[in-house]
Amino acid sequence: MKIDLSAHRAIVSGSTDGIGFAIAVGLARAGAAVVVNGRSDDSTKAAAERVQQLVPGAKVSAVAGDLSSSEGADNFIAQSGDADILINNVGMFAYTPFETTTDAEWTKFFETNVMSGVRLSRHYLSSMLKKNWGRIIFISSESALNIGLNLTTYSMTKTAQLAVSRGLAEMTAGTGVTVNSVLPGPTRTRALDGLVRAKSKELGVSEAEFERNFVTQIRPSTLLKRLSSPEEVANLVVYVASEQASSTNGASLRVDGGIVRTVA
Repeated sequence: MKIDLSAHRAIVSGSTDGIGFAIAVGLARAGAAVVVNGRSDDSTKAAAERVQQLVPGAKVSAVAGDLSSSEGADNFIAQSGDADILINNVGMFAYTPFETTTDAEWTKFFETNVMSGVRLSRHYLSSMLKKNWGRIIFISSESALNIGLNLTTYSMTKTAQLAVSRGLAEMTAGTGVTVNSVLPGPTRTRALDGLVRAKSKELGVSEAEFERNFVTQIRPSTLLKRLSSPEEVANLVVYVASEQASSTNGASLRVDGGIVRTVA
């Protein structure tokens, strides 16, 4: 299968690192023009330069913006231009004990993880429908279905993304636009790499052994028995963004290593 996105322009929110960056690279390799997004100008420009280094000749733009506020999203939209592929990836993660999580923290999670995607989708969906082609993909999490200890706040936002995604998909019936969610499991990002290196050294075990133990302790139902790579998640996202995925709509697609014990 050859995925060719050279006729398309993609926005990837929260794409200076981790899964978002891997998605930006994957879309660029498939030929799409890509808008990279981060909170600061420096980090966003650096990420765009890294994409161009990894994908020579890639069409990459850097547009910084804090999408957790209406004002920040409006400023980003004003600078980012048209797009027919939207990847709602920006988000925050933290373990938050329910009894000590404040109203302000609940609101911050919701504004960042849910409303950022609502704001961008609200703007770009209408033009996709007029063009009769488009892809909106929410990067949710297996935590949307598999609520862990001290993950209630985070998981709430990831479940909400599934509802928003499905609701938007209902609006695309009979068109060439699709809206889907992708649900990664524990993924090896740069921040987690640092934890693995530090803790394995502290405990006197190999990084591979610490990683296996880490995954099996926090998600013992994993079939993968290791962290996923950002590229493994990005591969599914690039496919869902492609012409070949035209009949996949309103779906929640897991790339979680088999953590969620369900046949559906």
